[in-house]
Amino acid sequence: MFGGSNERRETLPRNPKQDLFRAVALALPQAYEDIHRKRPAFRVEKRIFAMLGVVGNAQLFDDLAQDDIAVVKLDREDQLNLVARFKGALEPTENYGHHGWTYVHLAKLDRAALSLILQLAWVHVSPKRLSVALRSTSPEKEH
Repeated sequence: MFGGSNERRETLPRNPKQDLFRAVALALPQAYEDIHRKRPAFRVEKRIFAMLGVVGNAQLFDDLAQDDIAVVKLDREDQLNLVARFKGALEPTENYGHHGWTYVHLAKLDRAALSLILQLAWVHVSPKRLSVALRSTSPEKEH
């Protein structure tokens, strides 16, 4: 987190889509926010599952130099399925797409879609004991 205070966030221009992404990501078990390469990163047990774009900062991912884009780390099969399901809203990154890194166009997704995408990213990087706990607290799917 930003030194345990909201000072930094309050001085930056507000972006409602980033705020929604942040809220959904931080609602996941043991998720926390810190900085990685001068941009907000969301982690579980020190492993990054998502990052937000920052205007002018293209380190690692060219398109993350915008504040309306994020990246998530997905299982490759999940990545391919989600890209097909959310055409135009998700796409593999140019350099690390084969490792599951996926661009998320924030303006093209609602809360339910972001929640699904972030949960899958979180499960992909979290220790198995935590992902089992998430599944046991999630509402059961209707059959």
